[in-house]
Amino acid sequence: MALRRDDVDVRAITVVAGNVPVEQGVQNALYTVELAGARVPVYAGACKPLARELQTGQTVHGDDGMGDIGLELSGRTPATGKAAQVLADEILARPGEVTLVTLGPLTNVARAFELAPESAVQLGSLVVMGGTSDHRGNITPVAEYNVWADPEAAALVFASGAPITMVGWDVSRRYAVITPREAAELRGLGPLGAWSVDIQRTLIDFCREHTLLDGFDLPDPIAMAVALEPQVATDVRRLHVVVETRGDHTRGETVVDYRGRTQPPNVDVVLEASRGRFMALLRDSLRG
Repeated sequence: MALRRDDVDVRAITVVAGNVPVEQGVQNALYTVELAGARVPVYAGACKPLARELQTGQTVHGDDGMGDIGLELSGRTPATGKAAQVLADEILARPGEVTLVTLGPLTNVARAFELAPESAVQLGSLVVMGGTSDHRGNITPVAEYNVWADPEAAALVFASGAPITMVGWDVSRRYAVITPREAAELRGLGPLGAWSVDIQRTLIDFCREHTLLDGFDLPDPIAMAVALEPQVATDVRRLHVVVETRGDHTRGETVVDYRGRTQPPNVDVVLEASRGRFMALLRDSLRG
């Protein structure tokens, strides 16, 4: 979505281990940049969480992370450099100007903030696809995968003072589910539209069996839509959010204090979004 907009300067894509190991994620990102007709450097980042072993999402998104539909996802070469350092350098070079959109575990971002603590508050905006505002998860009863995969990194980032907007899985579940009829419509938009639907092959089965959705949901695109056009988020509340790292049953839960009884607010939490505007942006990015 960002790569297809003339008014957006995508400076870098940094890849983290999450749904797939980092090496596969790098190949997927490079493939996607090519498909979008863009020229943007892709950097490899953390190969595991800060303090835990990696537990991927391959049972959801396929062994290759792209639905196992036979795409040629190998042989491409990433840019030279380390993701965390690239993030820190880009932020510090443009104080207050950089919008960072995170679509996976927050390991790279946490490491960037450790390298340059001042970079957290020098971000223009940090839009996080992660967590949930209603405490209903997609990996455990209360946790969303990206935060659950590296809760220590998420806890560090949420406590950093960065200007965070949280677009949780609850937003995707309510406003970004693509029904079979809509999937057929997207496929008809052209090669990008067909690709965007075809790579959901394994996710469709997961949604049917586990999250009980009629189709598949698109948490990353709706987070990017909010970053590109903040008015896509129609109800945003400034609240205190903390990440649970120690609970036996609540690892990775984003604990949202709606009553304001704990600490000062630190996150803009998206509670509602415009499905119509999101779908329009999605169609625009896939057309042609």
